[in-house]
Amino acid sequence: QLQLVESGGGLVQPGGSLRLSCAASGFTKDYYAIGWFRQAPGKEREVVSVISSSDNSTYYADSVKGRFTISRDNAKNTVYLQMNSLKPEDTAVYYCAAETRGYDPLNQYEYGYWGQGTQVTVSS
Repeated sequence: QLQLVESGGGLVQPGGSLRLSCAASGFTKDYYAIGWFRQAPGKEREVVSVISSSDNSTYYADSVKGRFTISRDNAKNTVYLQMNSLKPEDTAVYYCAAETRGYDPLNQYEYGYWGQGTQVTVSS
C-alpha cells in the first residue's frame, strides 16, 4: 500500500504563491508517476501537472504552464508543486495521486492511490 499526504494549501491573494507538498510512504517504488489534480466546485477534476518516476519528465496543463513547477525530492519521497502568480480560477481542492497502470499519465483513472486533498483559495 502507498499512502499520500498533501500539505501546503491555504488562502492567498491573487498574484501570490503557495507550495504544495505530497509526501509518500509505504511501497514508494510501485508507481510510474505522481500527478497533481484539482477539482473546483461544480467542475470535473482535472490534471494540473505530472512528473514521471523514471526520468523526471514533466507535464503541465496549459492553464498553469509558466506559473506552476513540479519537482521531487527522492530522499524525502516528496513531490512538490510550486504555484506562482496565482489566480482566482486556481481555487480548488488539490490532490496528489500515484499512477499505477503506466499507460496514460494524463488520465486520472490510471491513478490507484490518492491523497486526501488540500484546499487552495485565491481571493482578495
